[in-house]
Amino acid sequence: MHHNLALITTIAAAFGLALVFGFIAARLRMPPLVGYLLAGVMIGPATPGFVADVGLAGQLAEIGVMLLMFGVGLHFSLDDLLAVKRIAIPGAIVQIAVATAMGMGLALYWGWTPGAALVFGLALSVASTVVLLRALEARGVLDSINGRIAVGWLVVEDLVMVLVLVLLPPLAGLLGGQSAGLAGAAAPHGIWATLGITFAKIVAFIALMLVVGTRLLPRLLWLVARTGSRELFTLCVIAAALGVAYGSAELFGVSFALGAFFAGMTIRGSEFSHRAAEESLPLRDAFAVLFFVSVGMLFDPQVLLDEPLRVLAVSVIILFGKTVAAVALVLAFRYPLNAALTVGASLAQIGEFSFILAGLGMSLDLLPAEGNSLILAGAIISIACNSLVFSAINPLQNWLRAHSALARRLEHGNDPTAELPMSTNQNLLAGQVVLVGYGRVGQRISQQLNEQGISHVVVEQNREQVERLRANNQLAVSGDATDPAVLIQAHIAHAALLVIAAPDAFDALKMLEIARTLNPAIEAVLRTHSEEEAELLQREAAGMVFLGENELARGMAQHILARMGRTDNGNAVH
Repeated sequence: MHHNLALITTIAAAFGLALVFGFIAARLRMPPLVGYLLAGVMIGPATPGFVADVGLAGQLAEIGVMLLMFGVGLHFSLDDLLAVKRIAIPGAIVQIAVATAMGMGLALYWGWTPGAALVFGLALSVASTVVLLRALEARGVLDSINGRIAVGWLVVEDLVMVLVLVLLPPLAGLLGGQSAGLAGAAAPHGIWATLGITFAKIVAFIALMLVVGTRLLPRLLWLVARTGSRELFTLCVIAAALGVAYGSAELFGVSFALGAFFAGMTIRGSEFSHRAAEESLPLRDAFAVLFFVSVGMLFDPQVLLDEPLRVLAVSVIILFGKTVAAVALVLAFRYPLNAALTVGASLAQIGEFSFILAGLGMSLDLLPAEGNSLILAGAIISIACNSLVFSAINPLQNWLRAHSALARRLEHGNDPTAELPMSTNQNLLAGQVVLVGYGRVGQRISQQLNEQGISHVVVEQNREQVERLRANNQLAVSGDATDPAVLIQAHIAHAALLVIAAPDAFDALKMLEIARTLNPAIEAVLRTHSEEEAELLQREAAGMVFLGENELARGMAQHILARMGRTDNGNAVH
């Protein structure tokens, strides 16, 4: 009856070896996920010794993707997604086109058919949401504007890949492969009909989740929470994530990951959303490990010996070609250099959709087996290097700002939102408050400052948000406040108070250092998410530090009003 233990054996071997190799990687100052990938190679069919069940590992990894995307949805509202739509939608589409063209050109140079080259290029164009989220969460920037742009960008990529997976089977015959058997689908009207049905399904799913899901799922969580049972609440959260993900795939043809993402978004409006995120976190972490192990199991190390130059070429496209294209696109939208480098690093890898697309291409006789091996090799190399790419962002940004006049011009030049209008009343720029960050906390603080008639300048990286603020006659500049030029544009030298509503403690210290260099007498009010960061800020004499979020905005606002000589009721302090 040992065959009945395949699931237990696979899980035990995957977790055990992942722990060992992950620990070794951590001791060598490498990302633990490199160890998880090596663990997968060790128990995969391409290496001697024990071989785990690849099919079971893949299904377990898919559960991890669902739970992780569910957690992202809990922290990423529709408003956040719409706030970056002007860069995420065109940026993702153009980047997919550029990366696909690079991959196709390489495959055609190798003598592959156009159909194989197209599938290969598309597989190299889409990044792994799992890897991105792990990287953003590890650096605490998932909720920042850079994190929202990167996640929004990948959500658009996922939507495009869903469309590709639906359209590829009926088009396979035209591309030189084996048609999936949809009669008449190769005809133009059949293609357009398939496209229309796909769009209709996606729109129907999103509408159902936004109209029905936003009412049903929070209500369900509330009813279960009333029972007082922690087990039932956890079960409800997991059932909601997996149930919606499975239903979306079966009924609407949407990917599991995308379905789970929207499930999390609908629950976000519930008062129990933070608890739901905490309850699902252990399972998300555990199954995310299985995802990386399953990727390693699919890899054949022999390709590194047989085709080293081709593996190198694929890795260059993923790590450098896609990154440069993304950085150029973000800069073209007049976002700061830091945002461009963050998005570029986010896309410097490939993952789950690439594997799905490669498998479909092989089943349709479009992609050769060599193409699948090269895609897997590129995925493992790029995933292993992704943490290093992220670590290089700050040193590279500082070097470019210091040595490249072009980089400085690209970051600030010709952007009307990067500086205050010439018509600004100069009386409003003396003794004002400089408010860095216009998220949920920043918006509440700004509202109370406006109610008290206190002049303030908002510094925000989201250009669209700055444009909306200016349309409402609010002083605002766009840019990264860790750049001295941005704080100079906010007239920090004449400000009375610096308020940092963004939660990153290390960035806050950089901003404060710049502000005190330009204005030694300035006072500061900061926020943070953890007691450790709060202690760090207080040790550095950063100013008044507030911890948390719910009561944070009110507490910060009251302190600011007091320092500006006002009280809650608008009376002056004598």
